[in-house]
This record gives sequence, C-alpha cells and structure tokens, in this order.
Amino acid sequence: MNSTAADVVRLLIVKGETLAVAESLTGGLVAAEITDTPGASKAFRGSVTAYATELKHRLLGVDATLLAEHGAVNPQVAAQMAAGVRKALGADWGIATTGVAGPEGQDGQPVGTVFVAVDGPFDQGSGSAAGGKVEALRLNGDRAEIRMESVRSVLALLLRELVSEHTGNERAQDTERNGGF
Repeated sequence: MNSTAADVVRLLIVKGETLAVAESLTGGLVAAEITDTPGASKAFRGSVTAYATELKHRLLGVDATLLAEHGAVNPQVAAQMAAGVRKALGADWGIATTGVAGPEGQDGQPVGTVFVAVDGPFDQGSGSAAGGKVEALRLNGDRAEIRMESVRSVLALLLRELVSEHTGNERAQDTERNGGF
C-alpha cells in the first residue's frame, strides 16, 4: 500500500470529500493505489480510464479542437480531464494523468513526457488558483517506471493540495476563534 494514497484517503475522509480519477498512460494504476487503502470506499467515487484519445473528449469533455491540434499529451488536456472526471462522477476532487510511457513518442512528445493534474474545491485561502493545477514531468526509465512515477506524482500533487487547503481552513477557524478577521 502506498503511504501517499493512504494519506490522501485519510484526509478526504476527515474533510468529508470525494475523489474521482481520470487516467490515460497509467491505465488504472492510480485507482488501484487508492483502492488498496482500507476505507477508500468512503471517499473514492470511481475512475475513467480514457486510454483512447476520442474517449477523452466523449467521456471527460476534453475539447475536441485541443485534442486535434495538440494531441492527448498536453497540459490543458490533463487539466480538462481532471475537471471532466470530477464533474462526470460528481466528486469534490478530480485528478488526471496523461503522457508518454514508451517505448515510442506520441503526439510529437518524447517518452517520459507526462502531465498530471488536480481539480477541486479551491478556496481563496488555499493558495491554489481556481481551475486546478497541472504539473509537467520529464521522467526517465522504462515503461513501468514512468507509469509508476506518474502515479506517485499525481497522488503527491493531490496530497499537497489537500494539506494546503486543510491547513488554510484550520488557520481561518483559529483566527475566528481568537476574534480575528
């Protein structure tokens, strides 16, 4: 069991929030990591493995023109996948992976190019911009290593967002209790 996945599930449960996952290059590995955690059913809504490019549009609402012009390995695609799965599965948070695991490049991108994204109920105090966050990764290794590092990276991105939102809310509550603004 991945400790990051366990931390994600624990924080989601504490906050009373839910998660949905959209995966491409990871092919279900993110969902598997999450569901390996006992109690995951309290927070995990489900996942969509949209491996084929047209499914990213049809199931997740990724803009067809964006896909046609830039391909599936693109930061905006990752962001739209996270937002789309969040909406489609009715979750508080959506995360997504898209990229090139190899052995050959795709959409003009070299092997190891990966984009991970998170979309969620961002507050003003969370430090996150509305509309989600995307991280670009340049990973080395074989296909399995690139896929596993993509899983670790998207879960770490979500955990950072959950922790910063959680900490921000605690600070706001503490300020209110102490008569602050």
